[in-house]
Amino acid sequence: MTEFAPQLPHGAIEEVFENVFFVTGTMRGEFFGSVWQFSRNMTIVREGERLTLLNAVRLDEAGLAALDALGTVTQVVRLGSMHGLDDAFYLDRYEASYWGLPAMPGGDGPPLDRELGAEGALPFGGASLFVFEATKLPECILRLDREGGIMIACDALQNWVGPDAYFDDETVQKMKDMGFFARAGVGPAWIHVNEPKPEDFARLGELSYKHALCGHGEPLRDTAADEYRATFARLFEV
Repeated sequence: MTEFAPQLPHGAIEEVFENVFFVTGTMRGEFFGSVWQFSRNMTIVREGERLTLLNAVRLDEAGLAALDALGTVTQVVRLGSMHGLDDAFYLDRYEASYWGLPAMPGGDGPPLDRELGAEGALPFGGASLFVFEATKLPECILRLDREGGIMIACDALQNWVGPDAYFDDETVQKMKDMGFFARAGVGPAWIHVNEPKPEDFARLGELSYKHALCGHGEPLRDTAADEYRATFARLFEV
């Protein structure tokens, strides 16, 4: 029997925009030499009866039943190299196709079925792809052409305004000390690992959108583009 990462506590699936769903769960693991516990998010995009999972978070049996009630999972998308823990579970359960950037899974991760952006390929219609070109690890953002533009991001864009129910107390203090909690932020751990360059954020700042659904933090509605541009200016002088 294939072993998967354990299922951890999570909340309910919520429809944040028409046919776009969002659920927050738990991440627990060793980072920077100690054990951390914090929240992470999965976004679900529905096209007809087909569901695409982005930044997959393993759900419990009740959560899986709620997921199945939305439609049929046919695709799993990995947007960031530092996520992917629960991708194999969904690929196995639903025999879904696996999308990502070339070389993104790495190590013992599942092999890709489709490459994001290869010859313009994307997992659903009405979308476009932004790829970071100067980071150490592959990372991308999918822009949905709905509701004035919805950015679905992994670690690069975050909106962790404060701790939630999926943190432990020790991690809260560490993350406060390291500046993780910020509206329309860029992930501090992601910056540390990837050493991003200003030119990527200059390109990103040119895009038009209103909302952001990130791998960490709350949905950012209506003012996302302006708020992130202000963050890029502050952090990268672009």
